[in-house]
Amino acid sequence: MTAVTLVVGGLLTLAGIIAYVATDAASMTALIPSAVGILIAICGFLALKEPLRKHALHAAMVVALLGALGSLMNVAKIGDLIDGTAERPGAIIVSIIMLVVLVGYLVLGMRSFRNARRQRVGESS
Repeated sequence: MTAVTLVVGGLLTLAGIIAYVATDAASMTALIPSAVGILIAICGFLALKEPLRKHALHAAMVVALLGALGSLMNVAKIGDLIDGTAERPGAIIVSIIMLVVLVGYLVLGMRSFRNARRQRVGESS
């Protein structure tokens, strides 16, 4: 799960930078995916140390959940994007990317946590 965390952090960081450059650096809010990605990547690097792994991965999941919830505001405007009336189409597109990546990460993380718990329960029996 640590490798997945680092990949997700890198993808979101890259998505934010691309969004910022694509919008001609018009708004710092285009870097929000990068901020979320950097926080997740930091958690991933902390998870490389065995004593911190569990806590770091849980922290990454919290950041991912908050990021996914935060992206919903722009994702809700997908109708405007489709009909061509969106005020900031780039923000909607990047928010959709962020939501998809983070929800996928959350699903993988929950499966990983469940499997780890099953292994611990099986070992203690």
